[in-house]
Amino acid sequence: MRIFKTLYNIWAAFWLLFIFLLLFPFFWLFLQKESWKPKAHYLNRLWGKLYFPMIGVPIRVEYRFQPDTQKAYVFCANHFSYLDIAAMGVVLKNYYAFVGKSAIKKVPLFGYMFSKLHIQVDREDRSSRAKSMTRSVRALQNGRSIVIFPEGGIKSKTPPLMHKPLKDGAFVMAVQQQVPIVPVTFVNNYKIMFDSNPSLTRMPLRVVVHEPISTIGKTQEDIEALKEEVFQVIQSTLLAYNS
Repeated sequence: MRIFKTLYNIWAAFWLLFIFLLLFPFFWLFLQKESWKPKAHYLNRLWGKLYFPMIGVPIRVEYRFQPDTQKAYVFCANHFSYLDIAAMGVVLKNYYAFVGKSAIKKVPLFGYMFSKLHIQVDREDRSSRAKSMTRSVRALQNGRSIVIFPEGGIKSKTPPLMHKPLKDGAFVMAVQQQVPIVPVTFVNNYKIMFDSNPSLTRMPLRVVVHEPISTIGKTQEDIEALKEEVFQVIQSTLLAYNS
């Protein structure tokens, strides 16, 4: 049994790398001009669409809300697994920017793509947090959505429990720009690949895209209430699916 699991993980790693290397020349090309970046974003989605079927992990999405691809949102998701990043490209059709750890840019080739297409932040550096906020707000102003893991990384070591407190950034930018917050629940990704156990288990990856939470008329005084609302939406879904 162990040998089959090892072979499966080698197979999954091969396809992750092979598809990315196959697409990388086009990534590089489309990242050279700002106006071409939506094409690079599409390649990012294509990578996930090709990868998950190849490893036998279908993505099952329950859309309680179908986001308008012509509108900007702040998507807030729980984060148990590195699979979340690749899966999000399959789940969402919107043109979006991830807000992710600046350490990702050190990964060969992938780091180049991420740094050019998305937004990096060093959460221990105040100036980095300020710059990432400025870039995120600018993206929203230009009609580009933001995807963020408000837990601040893979924090929970006891899934399916979400980690508190949530970081303020996603909620501050949503209120400032008066754009809806859309909670996204990755229901069982920790069963497929968890941070402390990087080996893969084959099963459908289940995701729920929730109804948007309006920020119209909200102010900075409503940040804590918005954080709690997003937490409750995601946490209640995790508990319902995993009970």
